[in-house]
Amino acid sequence: MDNYSTALTVSDSPAELLQPAKDKPQRRYRVDITITTLGRHLLLLSIGTLMVFPFLWMLLGSMKTNDEIFNHPLKLLPDTFHLQGFIDAFNAAPFATYLINSFTVALAITLITLINSSLFAYAITQLRIRYAGLFFGAVMLCYMMPAAVSYIPSYIILARLGLLDHHLGLVISNAASLFGVFYLRQVFLKIHGSLIEAARIDGASEIKILCAIVLPQCKSALITLGLLTFISHYNNYFWPNLVISSPERDLIATGIRRFFIAEGQYGLNWSQIMAASAITVLPLLVLFLFCQKTILSGLSDTGVKE
Repeated sequence: MDNYSTALTVSDSPAELLQPAKDKPQRRYRVDITITTLGRHLLLLSIGTLMVFPFLWMLLGSMKTNDEIFNHPLKLLPDTFHLQGFIDAFNAAPFATYLINSFTVALAITLITLINSSLFAYAITQLRIRYAGLFFGAVMLCYMMPAAVSYIPSYIILARLGLLDHHLGLVISNAASLFGVFYLRQVFLKIHGSLIEAARIDGASEIKILCAIVLPQCKSALITLGLLTFISHYNNYFWPNLVISSPERDLIATGIRRFFIAEGQYGLNWSQIMAASAITVLPLLVLFLFCQKTILSGLSDTGVKE
């Protein structure tokens, strides 16, 4: 009996000892996941640091004196933080006028782009029209062409309309967005056709269907397109530089170039140059920080979920 009890005890003990061994692979798997996640975060942190460093260097450089920038170019932090560069830049050039011009033109282009892109995308996705695919193919063909191809004919048209050196010429020439049509088409294709058919049966017009059913379900995509369009035209330089010739009508990018290069300030006062560049970028940075979740959700939006 004692031998039997002893054998039973010995036979039971390996089963108990085997139980923790089953947890070892799970612990090793968790450790592997933790190391992988940590490596990914370190990689993303490194890439993010490289991306943000030029702006950080520019912002800190705007708070240095001109002598510090030239004598210690690799020194990141200034000896004394001061905002004199921003004050001098605002006093030297009408940056308030440049900012107002840029915001006005970019906002007008954004609103018109959202309207006509929504109408075009709705027409080729939800209306039963012939050659809808051909129309979309023409859009994609134009989208693959370089933007510089349209500069000469657009300039000639604006000259004949008398819209050169006017903000209205900038708005009209940028009122259509090929990317906007492509982007909203992909979003509108994910909307359930049953919702639109039910609205048509109830007697709703196509405009009402677009405004009351389609657009509310694509709100994040519309906001994303609006932000991308606004940022693109706020920072636009080459085309406004061709169309606008009066200094008081300059946008922010052309205004900075006109003052610091044409007026002979380029390369002489880097503190003011960096301060002016920071003034240009800061509004967009703040806008992106407040709307980054909307942009990310809009880029990954797939329409109505089933």
